[in-house]
Amino acid sequence: MSVNIVEVDRVSKRVQDASGELTILHDISFTLAAQESVAIVGASGSGKSTLLAILAGLDTPSSGTVRLRGQDLFVLNEDQRAAVRGAELGFVFQSFQLLPNLNALENVMLPLELRGDREARAMATHMLGRVGLSQRLSHYPRVLSGGEQQRVALARAFVMRPALLLADEPTGSLDFATGAAVMELMFELNREAGTTLVLVTHDPAIAQRCERQLRIEAGALV
Repeated sequence: MSVNIVEVDRVSKRVQDASGELTILHDISFTLAAQESVAIVGASGSGKSTLLAILAGLDTPSSGTVRLRGQDLFVLNEDQRAAVRGAELGFVFQSFQLLPNLNALENVMLPLELRGDREARAMATHMLGRVGLSQRLSHYPRVLSGGEQQRVALARAFVMRPALLLADEPTGSLDFATGAAVMELMFELNREAGTTLVLVTHDPAIAQRCERQLRIEAGALV
């Protein structure tokens, strides 16, 4: 029997702008089973990235709850949510989000060091080898290609063995061939790690590789 790792219950997000109240998300409910892969799809501005930020506890809903392994994220304070993110979540962004003053190895080591892992260097070295970057450990982001930077970002996310990986348009700034190779690697690593994957994408071919698709239109699940 599959176990739900995430439960999203009637989540709405409203913000005030110059014209009054704007609803970004309306009454969203779904569950994610352990090791499931799910694509969140929809037009630009439909609320996909806002939903991903709420799943991560980086943004707060106006109403509704998100439970991760049964824990309501929004009864926690920001420090407690940050601790949950460090223990349970991995992130891959369109813009890579690597620290420019750290080399590839140091970027992958950083979350392990923050967690207090004594084997951080060995674990990061192994993971960079797994994504094909054994020869690039000491290279800084500015001298890596876009595809190499995203591979470093994948290594940094998966080295933590997260229960839940959130990916926001991970191939959005890559050319087609590089993006396809990065996605192949992401799905491979995901299978190996047994991680639950939530992927925001505009690309129908990528979405179809996931076990399920959630379509957001005008802030509502359709």
